[in-house]
Parts: sequence; C-alpha cells; structure tokens
Amino acid sequence: MKAKVYVTIKQSVLDPQGVAVQGALHSLGFNEVESLRVGKYMELELGDVSKEAAGDRVKEMCEKLLANTVVEDYRYELEG
Repeated sequence: MKAKVYVTIKQSVLDPQGVAVQGALHSLGFNEVESLRVGKYMELELGDVSKEAAGDRVKEMCEKLLANTVVEDYRYELEG
C-alpha cells in the first residue's frame, strides 16, 4: 500500500518561501504567476495493512509529525 501525503501552508498564514519563489520567477520573466505557495509532498510505502487501517495510521502520522496542524493543512491518497 502506498500513501501520498500533501502538506500545504494554510491560506490564512503568510508563506514567505512562496513569496520568494514567486519573486524569483518574476525576475526570470515569468510575470504571469500571480501567487505561489510552497508545500511538501511525501510518499510512504506501507506494509500489508487494510485501506481503513492505512488511512487511520497515515492520519495519525500527519497529526503527530508530518504536518504542523497549527499552520499547515494536509491531505493524503492511498493506492494499492
């Protein structure tokens, strides 16, 4: 079973890294970029677990370590 985890800064939180990347793109001539937010993507290979158990475990991992839920949102997809 594979889990794909996406972590992003909440919309209400300033994303200085996203602002810096957007500025760099503008300096390279990509002025059509109106906003940009930076996030994290992770792939986890899980052992032989049911889809329900995998979902519960991945949610627990996100809540405890993979995402700072005060300033970040997360979502995940399960495959397999």
